[in-house]
Order: sequence, then structure tokens, then C-alpha cells
Amino acid sequence: MILVTGATGSIGRHLVRRLGDRKAEFRALVRDAAKGQALGCDWVVGDFDDPGSLTAAFAGVDRLFLNGPGAQAVEGEQPMVRRLSAVIDAARAAGVERVVKVSVWHAKAGGKLAEGAHWELDRRLARSGLPWTVLQPSGFLQNLLGPGAFTPDGRLIGRYGDAPVSHIDCRDIADCAEVLLTGPPRPGETFVLTGPQALTDARLAERISAALGRPVGRVELSPDDLAASLAGQGVPDGFADDLAHLLREVAAGSLNEVTTAVPDLLGRPARTVDAFLADNLPALRAAASPPTA
Repeated sequence: MILVTGATGSIGRHLVRRLGDRKAEFRALVRDAAKGQALGCDWVVGDFDDPGSLTAAFAGVDRLFLNGPGAQAVEGEQPMVRRLSAVIDAARAAGVERVVKVSVWHAKAGGKLAEGAHWELDRRLARSGLPWTVLQPSGFLQNLLGPGAFTPDGRLIGRYGDAPVSHIDCRDIADCAEVLLTGPPRPGETFVLTGPQALTDARLAERISAALGRPVGRVELSPDDLAASLAGQGVPDGFADDLAHLLREVAAGSLNEVTTAVPDLLGRPARTVDAFLADNLPALRAAASPPTA
């Protein structure tokens, strides 16, 4: 039995669908019963902040997909460290035999926000005695469909200057996780997952224009301008400054490498940006369309 955490998120919902298609035995951990029912699979209500609920969720579980929310706008330690540590502890107590964890690319000691938090979590998992495999994905293509990707008048917000980024479709992350959860174990290995090509914001805007059949402009938002905007909205200064630091790293090329991990694990190429845009055209139109008068 596989327990899927983060089951309603960008990766988890695709993994749930994939495991269901494969008739795998799994259970989704959700905080909201209504969201569990909407998944259409076996589910259990649990909360990372409630150890008792985690103990119940692990009944009969021997494999774990460990994923959770990203960095939150708080000062000090990221809440994910405490919350996902509780899941690791519950998995160890339950005798779980395999853990596949989603981390971040360039997780490191002293890293900002998710980079530092996942370094702590990856280290804790390695010390736990649980057999583990870690996935470190590049930037999510799904971020193009969320708030903040486009200006109100429909222009792509560029954050990385001329640096290319090897964006990945979250479906590929889910597919890699499924292989590692249901296939031969790969304990102690870390896989950096990327798309098949690294694109600059300018090239990405061209691909979006082609998908939508109309020109899509682009506006640059510098890390300092973003930090100032967030601070003006009441976001803690420390969080805003740390996020700006991470954006500068990407603009310096930290996510420009293309790896072979996805094709190596799946036996097929990673999904292209064009395929992602075509598959998600209605959501892309909604995200990139200026409001009608």
C-alpha cells in the first residue's frame, strides 16, 4: 500500500491518476474530506500537525510518496520542516519500506527558503534509516497556469532575464515517482528532473504566443522590484529578500541544465513545453487573457 501525501497538489493529483490507471493499491492523505471524495480513490483525512492522524493514515502502508506545500511567507524556519519531519517519523514508526520524496534542485545547507528547508528534510530522511529516493525537479510548467504568471493585460511576467530554464511538466515528476514507487527500488539515489529543453522567458513567450494564436507580450520584473512589491503587500521582509535571492540565482543560470533523468526513468522523452501548452490550452487562455470589458 502506497500513501500519497500532497495528493491534491500539482504533482500529487497526477500521481493519484497514474496509480489509479495502473490499479495500484494506494491511499491519498488529504486535510479536507470533500477534496478526498473528489479524488475518486481510497483516501484518509490527516494533518501534518496532528501526529495521531498520521499514525492512523499509515495503517497497512509500506511505501510513501512524501511531498508537501512549498515555502510560506513567514519569518524564521519554514513550517514544512516541522510538518514533513512528522511524516518521516510516522513512516519510520510504521515500518515503511520505501520513501520517494520530492525535494528541490540545489537543496543545500544555509539555502534560502525551500532550498534550506529541503536540505534539512533530506538529511533527516537519510538519517531515519528508511530506504529513500529523492527527486529534485526544475521549475514547474504548471506555474504558468497560476496567479502571478501574467500581468492583468495578458503579458508574461519575466523574472529570469536572459537565463534559460529547463521547465518540467509536473506529470513527468508524477510518472517518475510512480515508477520508483511501484518498480524496482532505487534506494539512496537522487534524480534531478528537467524538461527536454531550457528556454529563456523570451522564447517561452514565443511558444505561448504560438499556442494561443496571438502575440503575448512580456514585462520584466526584477528580483528587487518583486521583493518591494511583496513587502508592500505585508509579506515579511525576510521572506521577500530570500525569494529575491533565489530569483537572482535562477537569473544567473542555476536551472539551465537539461538532464537525462526523466527519459532514463521512464524510457521516453520528457514532455515538451509545446505539448504542455497544447494539453492545457483552456487553463492557459484563462491565465493569459486580459479581462473583457
